[in-house]
Amino acid sequence: MNLTDKDLLSIQETRDLIKKAKEAQKKLAELSQEEIDTIVKVMAKAAYDNRVKLAKMAEKETGFGRWQDKVLKNAFASRDVLNAIKDMKTIGVVNHDEKLKVMEVAVPVGVIAGLIPSTNPTSTAIYKALISVKAGNSIVFSPHPSALECIRESIRLMDEAGRKVGLPEGTLGVITQVTMQATHELMTHKDTNLILATGGSAMVRAAYSSGTPAIGVGPGNGPAFIERTADIPKAVKQIMDSKTFDNGTICASEQSIIVEEVSKKKVVDEFKRQGAYFLPKEDAEKLEKFILRPDGRMNAKIVGQTPQTIADLAKIKIPANTRVLIAEETRVGLHAPYSREKLGPILAFYTAETWEAACDLSIKILMQEGAGHTMAIHSTDDAVIQEFALRKPVSRLLVNTSATLGGIGATTNIFPALTLGCGAVGGSSTSDNIGPQNLFNMRRIAWGVRELEDLRGEDVFEEDSKDINETDMDKDQLVDLLVKRVLEKLQ
Repeated sequence: MNLTDKDLLSIQETRDLIKKAKEAQKKLAELSQEEIDTIVKVMAKAAYDNRVKLAKMAEKETGFGRWQDKVLKNAFASRDVLNAIKDMKTIGVVNHDEKLKVMEVAVPVGVIAGLIPSTNPTSTAIYKALISVKAGNSIVFSPHPSALECIRESIRLMDEAGRKVGLPEGTLGVITQVTMQATHELMTHKDTNLILATGGSAMVRAAYSSGTPAIGVGPGNGPAFIERTADIPKAVKQIMDSKTFDNGTICASEQSIIVEEVSKKKVVDEFKRQGAYFLPKEDAEKLEKFILRPDGRMNAKIVGQTPQTIADLAKIKIPANTRVLIAEETRVGLHAPYSREKLGPILAFYTAETWEAACDLSIKILMQEGAGHTMAIHSTDDAVIQEFALRKPVSRLLVNTSATLGGIGATTNIFPALTLGCGAVGGSSTSDNIGPQNLFNMRRIAWGVRELEDLRGEDVFEEDSKDINETDMDKDQLVDLLVKRVLEKLQ
């Protein structure tokens, strides 16, 4: 079999999967909320019960991360996501406002294309399957080729369990002949209604340029600012736990540290005490050359690896008990590797004179990569936190918590998700943590409450302004008063 034959076979397989998914979705759309909820619960339980098996498969197949941490990610994607969505109304009438005489009906988008990365393969597949079916959709998965088998097994287990309680055959599909042509066919096929893309920048750009509506998320590159009022030992612990979790494969994980000059020594000493190794300048330069490929992309050899493996690859010596590698940095840019996203236990370390300078620096880092994604701040100064909240080009500003686990909603109360929208500033169609609420359209049924004659009534602004002495108030006060009176009349 030659390459062309494989491409053609993969395209045909994709078309067949889409056809089955479309037929299955029609049947799925006829089920009640209760029936859908039962299916989703059974699917989630099957994934949760096999969380260890799937974690070990993912580590063995991809070579990324630690299976022990992948167990937790699989549990999060099944149990925690289920707990968040189980009571959601996603089928049929989801809201009826008797007073306003407006009713809202959830309408599934149809067939979803689910693009799955190799860094979080089983957990992302579990999560996308659950939120898609919860919203009444079928989904066809395009796996990363280096994670095909663990993704297939994740879907097989959920499909087998769901079919026993009414999941239509073909609702969950997986491309097994994985090629770029198959993924392109999946994204551009006339019967694909929405693309749910999680992965690298190139893939997300392809999703948005496919002509099919898409929800795609770009790279993370979140800084973590340790402000002078922070509980430094706790902040360092959270960052270390975060950056070492599954060897840094979650895109929300911290990529750089910013500290103020006044607290630098305390922070550095604490990082060292907790197992971080600050690279000497010569070794930092050696590793720097290994982080990026010549074309500017991240070197896949560092992804999800231990500090010891990374050090061996870069031919540098580090202490045996090193948990995270840290390099002091002053530069920011595409050709400054430490300022970029590094999906491994490597951090850049920046020093700023003031929190204002740290604020500006974090914006500079984010705008060169990671805009719209996630950032962390460790502080007890509410005024500083507020300033960061108002100014940062991110969709998630995490306060006094792990960026990895806080961003996905594990240690925070934002929606639990493994696809994190980056908003318009990050080239994404939404800033949400993606859930079922993003995977159905809303049909609104509205009853008439006014006639044409009512719309031609007297000018309420003119009437209400008769008794107002404009000289007694400024323009904003005048507008506020007029709007208030109009709203009172319309109620």
